[in-house]
Amino acid sequence: MAFRLSHLSLALSLMALALAGVAIYRNTYEAMNKGLQNLSPDFGLLESAASILTLNKNAERKSDKLSQQLTPDACVFSAIRGVVDSAIDAERRMGASLIRLHFHDCFVDGCDGGILLDDILGSFQGEQTSPPNNNSARGYEVIAQAKQRVKDTCPNTSVSCADILAIAARDSVAKLGGQTYNVALGRSDARTANFTGALTQLPAPFDNLAVQIQKFSDKNFTIREMVALAGAHTVGFARCSTVCDSANVNPAAQLQCNCSATLTDSNLQQLDITPAVFDKVYYEDLNRNQGIMFSDQVLTGNTTTAAIVTTYSNDGNVFFGDFAAAMIKMGNLPPSAGVQLEIRDVCSRVNPSSVASM
Repeated sequence: MAFRLSHLSLALSLMALALAGVAIYRNTYEAMNKGLQNLSPDFGLLESAASILTLNKNAERKSDKLSQQLTPDACVFSAIRGVVDSAIDAERRMGASLIRLHFHDCFVDGCDGGILLDDILGSFQGEQTSPPNNNSARGYEVIAQAKQRVKDTCPNTSVSCADILAIAARDSVAKLGGQTYNVALGRSDARTANFTGALTQLPAPFDNLAVQIQKFSDKNFTIREMVALAGAHTVGFARCSTVCDSANVNPAAQLQCNCSATLTDSNLQQLDITPAVFDKVYYEDLNRNQGIMFSDQVLTGNTTTAAIVTTYSNDGNVFFGDFAAAMIKMGNLPPSAGVQLEIRDVCSRVNPSSVASM
């Protein structure tokens, strides 16, 4: 019995020592904490800053992980969309310019990025200085930025400049309020361009209906697809130097340009009354005889094309769907046979030596 009491007493003593140790630790910790607060009033801020840095590092790890989870194609689309969205946020008009840039690329010898090649004095004249594009086509710097963004964020993923043009146009349509559509990758870039082809193959503002139908037919487009693609003029502007030429303008159109001043006027004329929104107003304007360009208004001068204009002016969803389908078809126009192709490292010039010559 005495033995058991002795053990019980020993256990109680050990328990008391443990409780005393806890108390000493607590008091010491509180004293140290107070001391640190007295020594440095910003101690709590430093602790918070450390926590924020930890959270930021965790967020960066999560972001990197999400980026790594993207497929190569998804990475490309995401990178280009970011550049296009930023460019249009900075200047709404850029969306229309990027749509037009893709159109002017594909309609001349197919979607080959030819329009992006800079002239080389004395040795190469490309499409940029051809009359339909000279001082008119724009957005080259956005395509260059998109190319660089893909290289920076999607390593080991090769995408052509022609692909970037197609994606940028699609993203511009969606950004401005139109219907998005699928863009397949796999285009190549030509190692040449066609100055004369830009002059002869692209529809011109002075083209009558028969000439327009022939130019689109040459690219295997139907009349309905032609009228749908003309709806790209529901966004953007024309230069006053263009509309002040009587051969280019609808004489009944109400212009904002001061055409009595000079034919070199660089001011702008909106192509419909809502130039920053992708909608059906362009067709409504045509039905009111207020299409700006001669080539636009003549679409109402033929029973077939006039009926399509009326259909689109009555139902924007029909126009959106037809336009998206026609853009997919246009984006698949192949380069000219026999042209050397590559994936350009810089969109404005050919590679020093072709890495994907075909």
